[in-house]
Amino acid sequence: MLPEELFYMTKRNHRFAVGALFFLQGICFASWASRIPVIQSALHLSDASLGLVLFSLPIGLMVSLPISGLLISSWGSRKLLLFGLSLYFVFLGGLGFCATPWHLCTCLFFFGLFGNMVNISVNTQAIAVEYMYERPIMASFHGLWSLAGFSGAAIGSLMIAASISTRSHFIVIGVMSLLVLLFCYRFTVRKDHGEKKSSGFVMPDRSLLHLGVITLCGLICEGAMFDWSGIYFRKVVQPDKEWMGAGYAAVMFTMAGGRFIADGFAHRFGLKRTLQVSGFLIFSGLSVVTLVPHFLPALGGFMLVGFGISSVVPLVYSAAGRSKTLSPGVALATVSTIGFFGFMAGPPLIGLLSGAFNLQIAFACIAFVGLLVALLSSFIKHD
Repeated sequence: MLPEELFYMTKRNHRFAVGALFFLQGICFASWASRIPVIQSALHLSDASLGLVLFSLPIGLMVSLPISGLLISSWGSRKLLLFGLSLYFVFLGGLGFCATPWHLCTCLFFFGLFGNMVNISVNTQAIAVEYMYERPIMASFHGLWSLAGFSGAAIGSLMIAASISTRSHFIVIGVMSLLVLLFCYRFTVRKDHGEKKSSGFVMPDRSLLHLGVITLCGLICEGAMFDWSGIYFRKVVQPDKEWMGAGYAAVMFTMAGGRFIADGFAHRFGLKRTLQVSGFLIFSGLSVVTLVPHFLPALGGFMLVGFGISSVVPLVYSAAGRSKTLSPGVALATVSTIGFFGFMAGPPLIGLLSGAFNLQIAFACIAFVGLLVALLSSFIKHD
């Protein structure tokens, strides 16, 4: 009995630690996202200019992808996670000191670069824990990320209402997160799952390529919600000041809820059906937001979008981690190389379409990208 109890405690400690690190990454990103309208106003950026500035973050993500593949092969996910997450906190604080658009671009580049190192390494850790449990738990980790996003948005709204500066906000979150990281690090998984030898970017096989394209579409929608839902609410829905963050909060709230139930749904109905439903929810939610841009309908629409995007990335990452040709870390880096073109394209695409037309038309275009998730998922051959 004793060895089994110790093994159970080890599994539980690993799950707690990895879940806490998902939460830290989420609250840091949400802290940044909650302040985007404030930073846009402070730097006097138009929608089109903001879209170009935001392009710096996904460029950092893309530059990081081949680097992350190499580092995770040589260092392992545990060391890469400590390195990437520590610097992620540092550059969150740096975002609060940006006084010009060029400063913001530079800081966002490194925020994206180290953020993706965290993304690859923490998901590799999650795959190792999932194998320990021998059942799907990946979406629940992403649920903690989304719950952190909701919490971060709420904290951001409270700090804005209390007139606390962006600089002070980001420093407090960064320092507190670093302390939690130092505590949790000793409980992370020391050895990654899988023994396949590969490094850097590897050309994916057909199944990984298919998963990568689905991820691309999902991340276009997800990135658009992160960076533009608050601005859409402020400029199109135009609620009272205290409700300006409600759209972003609604997305993050239902993303969290959806991810906590996605593992069970996918286990019962399969990967294909779950992703089809997800794509349809994204399309339906954004259709409501664009056609009926009033407070309650728009809030409901954003909630549907949150449910829709909740399961796409975690389920695809879990499937990629079961690759028969690549180790989990390299498979994730390879699929992410494809998928993060969507994260790179989504926010600036919204800005450019908004500059050429308006935000409603831009969001309508993203709705059809959500529909593509459902259509592409129909070609998945097995769950």
